[in-house]
Amino acid sequence: MSREPIGKRRWAIAEGYIPGTSTGVGRAFESHETACLLNAGSTEANVEITLYFADREPVGPYRVVVGSRRTLHLRFNDLTDPAPVPRDTDYACVIDADVPIIVQHTRLDSRQSPLALISTIAFAAD
Repeated sequence: MSREPIGKRRWAIAEGYIPGTSTGVGRAFESHETACLLNAGSTEANVEITLYFADREPVGPYRVVVGSRRTLHLRFNDLTDPAPVPRDTDYACVIDADVPIIVQHTRLDSRQSPLALISTIAFAAD
């Protein structure tokens, strides 16, 4: 069965912030930001992420590949090239892919023992 591509090639997450502290133990409870990338297509997706800040020039692109018919839960905490994503700093990002993908944004804030989790679909450009 032939299917139309699902998703868009350009996405934006206007809200980003990685808390500098965590109360949880281990990676599962570390405060983090995640971009959940879904590539439901038959071609791998080459993805570039550019970060924007209130008080400095943008940083990027960060480059990742999402295999065909795969998902990647990309922690912004793990991005280091071209520079680590700063903690305790507001940022936003634009995500560009060479094939249509879906992007969802999630944050785990574990600065307090009652954990806070937020998640939303990113903004997709036409």
